[in-house]
Amino acid sequence: MRDGDGFVRIASTTDVPENSVIGLRVGEQDIALFHLENGEFRATDNICTHEYALMSEGWLEDCVIECPLHAGRFDVRTGKGLCAPIERDLPVFEVRISGTDVFVKLP
Repeated sequence: MRDGDGFVRIASTTDVPENSVIGLRVGEQDIALFHLENGEFRATDNICTHEYALMSEGWLEDCVIECPLHAGRFDVRTGKGLCAPIERDLPVFEVRISGTDVFVKLP
C-alpha cells in the first residue's frame, strides 16, 4: 500500500544482507533492492535495459551491478550504464528507510 508520498513498503532491512541484492515484484514493477557495503539501500528496475535479464541475478561489487547476460555494468546509485553493450541507463527508485522497513517510491 502506498503512503501519501507514493512510497511502498517492499522489504525489511534484514531481508538483504550487506553487499548483496534481491529481486522483488511490487504490483507490475520488478525491483532490484541493493544493500551496499556502506550500509546504503538503493533500488533500480530489475530488468536490464540491454536485453531481458534480471539484475538481481548479476554480480554486485561496491555500487556497480553487472548484468548476468552480457556483462553490461550499471551504477546502482544513479542507474548510469558504464560500458557496452549498455545504451540506456537503468531506472532508479527513491528509497526511504523507517526503522527496519524499506520503502520505495514507485512511478
